[in-house]
Amino acid sequence: MTKLEEANKVKKNKKQSRLIFRTTVLLVLFAALVFALVSNFVSGNSVVDVGDKAPNFQLKQLNGEADSLQLNDLKGKGIMLNFWATYCEPCEDEMPYMQELYPEYKEKGVEIVAVSLDANELVINKFIDHYDLTFPVLHDKGQVMDLYGIDPLPTTFFINSEGEVVEKVSGALTLSKLEGYLQQIQPK
Repeated sequence: MTKLEEANKVKKNKKQSRLIFRTTVLLVLFAALVFALVSNFVSGNSVVDVGDKAPNFQLKQLNGEADSLQLNDLKGKGIMLNFWATYCEPCEDEMPYMQELYPEYKEKGVEIVAVSLDANELVINKFIDHYDLTFPVLHDKGQVMDLYGIDPLPTTFFINSEGEVVEKVSGALTLSKLEGYLQQIQPK
């Protein structure tokens, strides 16, 4: 075998080795991607749904007297737990309805709690001031959103006085629908 043939053979072996290495790396990356997607999909089993006990959490409260609010602090009350953001038009549409019904239903043992998923507290505070919101507005940086499996905004959970989720609504609520759900979770 000539030196040229030997050099070509070495070159060909290096190319094959690189091809095998690159293919292996791509397969490992593809397997990691598939694993991540499947894990994410399977973790959807932890999503809170009707019939489940509402998971407890504690978040910073942006309005009102308390610095924070823990869901367990509302034990014995009906709870409307609304996940929203200022950039969500349907969320903005339902806020006046929530504020309108809040004083009446608070007296009846129902608490309305709004959990903002906005990144910036300044934006949330401006929104609170604009709509003169008096029900608790909490700020979540994603932990509670993940815990409850929130996807579309707004998403609202109606929780009875025993802490059980009795309704889960994805999308905006009308005044009449909102009042119907609040009546449903009103403690007896």
